[in-house]
Amino acid sequence: MPKQKTLTETYDECLANGQLRDKEGDETGRIKTMIQLADTFLESAQDLQKNLAPESPKWSVVYALSYDALRELAGAYAKLNKKNIANHQCLFAYVCYNEPELSWDFFEEARTKRNGIEYYGSLATYNDFKKMKIQFQIYISFLKKKIQQ
Repeated sequence: MPKQKTLTETYDECLANGQLRDKEGDETGRIKTMIQLADTFLESAQDLQKNLAPESPKWSVVYALSYDALRELAGAYAKLNKKNIANHQCLFAYVCYNEPELSWDFFEEARTKRNGIEYYGSLATYNDFKKMKIQFQIYISFLKKKIQQ
């Protein structure tokens, strides 16, 4: 397994490779849509959790929806700051670089697990979600507040 890059290494690489760029124009409409979509992902994850057995493979869907809510808000945060970012890792590096109280390790763990679900056929378990649930909630709330300011 490759060694995880630090926040600074990732951020610098994203800048150097042109994956994190300035963007002109008003994206207010897009930002509002992203916030609405994040809320929809979160509501769907919450609805799905009700009466879901711990052994259900649907925990992968709950995990992915929670991740997608976080990603949409991170994207809205970047767009609000006039940034165009090419991928999730660079997006989260941008957010963590500008909001140092957020944990790069959390974002990398969430992204890696989601990529396992999306690209490699691994499932997220109830325990995987339970481990991340509180931080998903805290970071989603944090980003919403930052965007609304």
